[in-house]
Amino acid sequence: MSSSHTDERQYQSGFGNEYATEAVAGALPRGRNSPQRAPFDLYPELISGTAFTAPRHENRRSWLYRRRPSVVAGRYQPYRAGGHWQTGGDRAMAVSPEPLRWHPMALPADVADIDFIDGIHTLAANGDADAQAGVAAHVYLAGRSMERRAFVNADGEMLFVPQQGRVVITSEMGVLEVKPGEIALVPRGVVFKVALPDGASRGYLCENYGAHFRLPELGPIGSNGLANARDFQAPVAAYEHDDQGGNAAYELVKKFGGRFWSAPTSHSPFNVVAWHGNLSPVKYDTVNFMTIGSISFDHPDPSIFTVLTSPSDTPGTANCDFVIFPPRWLVMENTFRPPWYHRNIMSEFMGLVYGEYDAKPGGFKPGGASLHNAMVPHGPDEEAFDKASHADLKPQKLDNTLAFMFESRYRFIPTEYAMNTAPLDADYADCWAGLKDQFGTKP
Repeated sequence: MSSSHTDERQYQSGFGNEYATEAVAGALPRGRNSPQRAPFDLYPELISGTAFTAPRHENRRSWLYRRRPSVVAGRYQPYRAGGHWQTGGDRAMAVSPEPLRWHPMALPADVADIDFIDGIHTLAANGDADAQAGVAAHVYLAGRSMERRAFVNADGEMLFVPQQGRVVITSEMGVLEVKPGEIALVPRGVVFKVALPDGASRGYLCENYGAHFRLPELGPIGSNGLANARDFQAPVAAYEHDDQGGNAAYELVKKFGGRFWSAPTSHSPFNVVAWHGNLSPVKYDTVNFMTIGSISFDHPDPSIFTVLTSPSDTPGTANCDFVIFPPRWLVMENTFRPPWYHRNIMSEFMGLVYGEYDAKPGGFKPGGASLHNAMVPHGPDEEAFDKASHADLKPQKLDNTLAFMFESRYRFIPTEYAMNTAPLDADYADCWAGLKDQFGTKP
């Protein structure tokens, strides 16, 4: 279940807003972005999340005012991060058209020595980072905070879904504390590090190579509903004070073209005293999701649970949708209430943060995952089907549950780690084996 810890940090409100924040009064220039001399002799630096000429409503950029610019760093050398982080799908791998499911990923025995960077394990991926299309689905298994290490992903933005333990994300723009039940989004190219205040931690990650995540259009729903922009929180400016006693050095690890590189720096990269713009890490508490559902009959499509979407060049067909299945009321009359059996042209990677998933109450556990690729049949297991088919259809509250889905137009390709090392459920398909031909038993 989600943590009861209260985050007492200050945040700015909104998604994609024009934020403006300063850790020291007067550090943010007024009226211009790049004055001849910035206040306090800070260095102005622009980080562009989209091309300069992107349409105004899609343009993402922020101006940072920092004690040293990002160009001050040592030479990069190859670095191998953990050994289980993969970019894009390996198309040489033969992937059978079968449903896949993994039991919860166990924390390794030496987890106390593993930080976020080295604790990432890719389960499935598609697309190509250089082509700026597709996503990768990872889990992180880590127990050590990043102290004098920082990370920057030049390949894609990163969506955090903590499942066990909080993560504290220190970024160039400030600090986000994220507990299970919350999510966080770090834009491509933004430097950050991850602390683990609760010790050994586990969670899910979506690495998005495509168009940046945004709020979905609401259409007939109207102007309010689903994830409202005001409930997203962005950090306020905060900077680290370098230790003048000689302990200011950092290691900067960079993911670039699917490979990892490491460079030394003589100072903290978290030295931004003020910033403004609309490119920023944000966090969101899923308890604020305004669920839309049927109040008459039938089970609507799961698209009504979309929190964020990364569109593709085909309208309505996402590079990736991030979908949640939170606590909600079910009141539909004469209706099979769990998800129906279906075959989907989109590919679905699912995880469970806490509680029980109504379509598979027994076999799908928190910390586990499942993959149903394009046109792979799936749906409720035998137990869920039988229970829902004979239930007394009174108003029902699904409570203490949070499942999610990374849904992509591209086929997910499981990694060698996922197929040979991770706890793959070899008997997953057996959950449907008992479904019998009931034709003719009743009208």
